[in-house]
Amino acid sequence: MKKITWMIMAGLLLLLAACGNEGEAEGTSEEKEEKEKVTIDHKLGETTVEKNPEKVVVFDFGTLDTLDELGVEVAGVPKDSLPSYLSDYNGDDYAHVGGLKEPDFEEIYEVAPDLIIISGRQMDLYEEFAEIAPTIYVELDAENYMESFEGNVKMLAEIFDKEEEAQEKLSTIENHVESLKEKTAEAEGLIVLSNGGKVSAYGEGSRFGILHDTFGVQAVDKTIDVATHGQNVSFEYILEQNPEYLFVIDRDAVVNDEPAAKQTIENDLVKQTTAYEEGQIVYLDPNYWYLSGGGLQSVQGMVDEIESSMK
Repeated sequence: MKKITWMIMAGLLLLLAACGNEGEAEGTSEEKEEKEKVTIDHKLGETTVEKNPEKVVVFDFGTLDTLDELGVEVAGVPKDSLPSYLSDYNGDDYAHVGGLKEPDFEEIYEVAPDLIIISGRQMDLYEEFAEIAPTIYVELDAENYMESFEGNVKMLAEIFDKEEEAQEKLSTIENHVESLKEKTAEAEGLIVLSNGGKVSAYGEGSRFGILHDTFGVQAVDKTIDVATHGQNVSFEYILEQNPEYLFVIDRDAVVNDEPAAKQTIENDLVKQTTAYEEGQIVYLDPNYWYLSGGGLQSVQGMVDEIESSMK
């Protein structure tokens, strides 16, 4: 009799356990179904992603900058060209997912990301990324820099539930820009990129046109061709334009790890300009301007650099 009773009790326990497991499984399934999703429209398509994705691979340094500022963790980055202020991502906690132009798809598969974020250098490989995980393409519209920048930040904030923090930081930057404009109202300048001993100039609406279009520094030459790689110019050209301020971005410093702009720029011809004579040749941080433009930290850093250069 006792044996039969034990058998009945054991059976009831098994039945209860099974019901409990079934309920738990159903609950887990329902939780997965209820997880909120957001659909992002971008230049290369429409991407639906679950909010607060856990594993994120980022190829755009402006995006990495913003996520870092918002306290969002990422799983993988291209480590070879990281801006110096984001050097923590060189650590072992983050996967090295290849180069900006040569992604390591095998490593990305290993990461098994929930979201991949790319930009211009990877756009031709979009379909290959999208086969691995939902992929979003981000870009900066040079002709509408601030609007584009703010749109990217708000998009990321929506995905990662950081809307309030993002808006506070954007408002701070907007206030600093308005303050900067008061100081640049009478300033006139030229912005150039130094690369391998050669110089390219950038004007309004160009890659570095934010200097003129948003920050308010008047362009000394309004006829510069708008191009991604700028307009090749000579040192005679710089002397002819004779800018009050000469802003210089040193590409060699971040690409080759060999600063060379000062040696390139400060030659006998440029030393005859007002910018040199007045001590107003300004060497901008290429980490902000060349590598990671469009991030919350980099845009604020750019504002700060121009503000501190005004006399």
